[in-house]
Amino acid sequence: MPFIIIAYFSRVLFAPFLFMKPFFFTLFFSVCFHLAFAQTITYPVASVRPVTEEFYNKYKIIDDYRWMENLRDPELKKWVNDENKISNQFINRASGKNNTYRYIDGIANVIYKDPVKKGKYYFTYAYQNDYDVPALFVQNTIKDNDPTIIVDPNFISHKDKIVLKDYEVSADSKYLAYEFSRNGSDWAEIMVTVIRGQSLDDHLVNVKFSNIAWQSNGFFYSTYPPVSNMGKTQGQTVYYHKIGTPQSSDSLIFKRNDPNIRFNFLTTSDSRFFVLSEHNPNTGKNNYFYIDYKDAEPTLKPLLLNLKFAIDVIDSHNGKLIATTLHEADNGSIVEIDPANPREWKPLAPSYSEAVLMKTVPLKDKIISVYQAKLHPEIVATDYDGKVLGKRSFPIGTSIRGLRGLPDDKELSYSYQSYTRPPVVFSINTDNYVSTLTRPSTVRFDYENFVYQESEYVTHDSVKVPILLIYKKGLKLNGNNPTLLEAYGGFGVINTPSFDPGIVYFLNNGGVYAYACIRGGGELGNQWAKGGKGLNKQNSFNDFISGAEYLIKQGYTSPAKLAISGASNGGLVVAEAAIQRPDLFKAAIPVVAPLDMLRFENFTVGQFHTGEYGSVADSAGFKQLYNYSPYNNIKANVNYPSMLIITSENDDRVPPLHSFKFTAKLQSRPVQTNPILLLVNKQAGHYGTGDNSLVAELEEKASLYAFIIETLK
Repeated sequence: MPFIIIAYFSRVLFAPFLFMKPFFFTLFFSVCFHLAFAQTITYPVASVRPVTEEFYNKYKIIDDYRWMENLRDPELKKWVNDENKISNQFINRASGKNNTYRYIDGIANVIYKDPVKKGKYYFTYAYQNDYDVPALFVQNTIKDNDPTIIVDPNFISHKDKIVLKDYEVSADSKYLAYEFSRNGSDWAEIMVTVIRGQSLDDHLVNVKFSNIAWQSNGFFYSTYPPVSNMGKTQGQTVYYHKIGTPQSSDSLIFKRNDPNIRFNFLTTSDSRFFVLSEHNPNTGKNNYFYIDYKDAEPTLKPLLLNLKFAIDVIDSHNGKLIATTLHEADNGSIVEIDPANPREWKPLAPSYSEAVLMKTVPLKDKIISVYQAKLHPEIVATDYDGKVLGKRSFPIGTSIRGLRGLPDDKELSYSYQSYTRPPVVFSINTDNYVSTLTRPSTVRFDYENFVYQESEYVTHDSVKVPILLIYKKGLKLNGNNPTLLEAYGGFGVINTPSFDPGIVYFLNNGGVYAYACIRGGGELGNQWAKGGKGLNKQNSFNDFISGAEYLIKQGYTSPAKLAISGASNGGLVVAEAAIQRPDLFKAAIPVVAPLDMLRFENFTVGQFHTGEYGSVADSAGFKQLYNYSPYNNIKANVNYPSMLIITSENDDRVPPLHSFKFTAKLQSRPVQTNPILLLVNKQAGHYGTGDNSLVAELEEKASLYAFIIETLK
C-alpha cells in the first residue's frame, strides 16, 4: 500500500497507534484491509433468457442477455442498482479510497481561465468555486479580473443536470446563442440571450450533433427526428432560425431522403459565405454546397460534388475559401478554393510526412497552424504562398489546444498542458511568434517532478508503435512497478494529452503511466488510422497487446502489476485485450465501451460507425466482428483479470446495454474469482459524470484509481 495513504489514515482513523513501532502499525493496518477484501463477492443474479440468431446459414449465436437491451425492464433496473451497491461497497473499502478523493480533489483545484475572443468580447467556461458545473462568463479584455456571468447552467433546471455544449456570438456582438444538454444526453437544446442582458424566448429542441453558425439576424443549426430511448439516430435536417420567431417557422435549408446522410456547415468570419458539407456513408462520397451573400440573389448552389475524400472549409480570404484536406496518402494540407473555379485548388501549405495537421487559423497575411509530430505539437506560420515564416516545437507529452483568433488579430490565444501540468493560457504574437503567458495557473503540487520518456516498440507484424512513458523522478524501475497502460486507437482520432489529477495521484504513489499510439488512431496520419479500421481492426488490439508485452519485457512492470484502461473506442480495445490475453493483465477498466459488436449498429448512432468496425450486413464484416466482439468471445473456463466496467445510464452514443450484457456474462461463470464490478453513473451520458458536475467527475476518477491501487497492491 502506498505510504501516503497509510500516513493519512494513521492520522485520522488510528491516532492512538501513532507512537507504536512502525512494523507493528504496518502489520496491523495491512491485516485489517486484507481481511476486509477476503470476503467473496456475491453478485446479483441476472436472468438467462436465451435468444438464438443464425447468420449466413453457418453461425448460430446464442445471446443469453438480449433482454438487457430493454433499458426500461424493471428487473434490469433492480439489477443495475444492486450492481452499483456492490461496486460502491468494494470501492469504498478499497485501500486509500477516502484519501484518493481528497488527494485528487486537491490536485484538481486549479485556478484556470481560457478566454476566447468572439467579436469584441472574451468568453470562458470557468471552474469557479461557487459553481459545481462550469458556467459561461464574459470579460472586456483577456486579462480582465472581473468577468460577468452570462449563462449559469446550474439555474437552467432544478431537476436535470445541465451542461453547456457550445456557444456562438452574432457578428454584431449583440446576441449569444448557447447549446446545452440534459443528464449527459447527446440530444441538445439552443437558447438565446442578449449579451450582458436578458434571455430571449427563443428555445430550439431536438438538436443533435449540431454547431451554431450565425448569419445576419439568425443562425443555422441541425436537428434529428426525436426517437424514444435508444432508437437509431437518423434523418438529419439543417434549418435557419431567425431571432424572435418560433422554431416552427424556421426555414428548411437542407435535407435528404436517405436518413443516414450527415451534414456539417459553417459561416465564414466575414459573414460572406455559408458552406455545407454532405457525407454519404453508403458510397463514401462527399458533396459541398455554398451560399455567397454578395450575390444579388444568394442561393445554395454546388461547390464540389462526389469527392472521394473529405475537405474541411475553415474560413475565407479575399473572396476565396480556405480549406484543409486529408487524402488517403497524406497527413493534411491547406488549400485555397475559388468558388468560381472550384476544381483548381491553390496549395497554401504542404502535407508533412512526420507531422499531422491539427488546427489552422487563416489571418489577413499569413496562416498559423498546429501540427502533431508523433508525441509532441508544433506551431507553424506560413504565408499564402506556402513559405514558412516561423516555427516552434513543444516538448513530448504536451498539447496545444484552442488556437483561436480572427483574421485581423495581432495575437492568438492557445492553452498548453500535459498529463501532469495543468493548462496554462498563452497569447502568441502573429508578427514575431513570441508567446506570452496571459496569467499563471495555480497548482498545489510540483508538476515538474516527473520524467517524460518517448519510446517505440515493434508489433507482431514488425510495425513500430510510439509509446509515451511517465513516472516520478527517482523512481526505481525494477520490473514490479504498478503500471497503467492506456490507448484510444479509433476513428483517426489523435488523443492529445490533457491534465489528469488521477494520473498525478498514481505517479506520486509509485506508478508508471504509459500511452500507446496504436493503429486506428491518427497520431501518424491517415494511413496509420486506416491500418486499424474496418477489416484491419484487429491490428489495434494486437498493437495494444504488444505494448503490454513491451512494458513487461523492458522491466517496467509485470502481469501482476499491470492495469489497462480506455474510454469509448479505447474501452473496446481494453476489453478485447483482456479477453484475448488475460495472462498479461491484473486489472482492466473499460469505460463507456461498445462490447457486443454484433449488435452495436442497431442502436442510436451505431450505424454511423460501421466504416470503423464493420457490419453484420456483409459476411466479411460479420466474421470480423464475431472474431473480436468482447461479449461474444468470453470463455467459460477463463478467470479474466479484475474489471471495473464503467458506463452511464443516459449514454445515447454507446448505450449502457453493452456494459450490462458484458458484466452479466462475465459474472455468471463459476471460474471467475477475480472481481467483476459494474459502475453505472446516474444522470450521465457518454462523457460520464464530468458532464454533470466537477464533484461527480472527481468521485468517478477517485473510484477508478482506488480500484487500480487496490488491485495492483
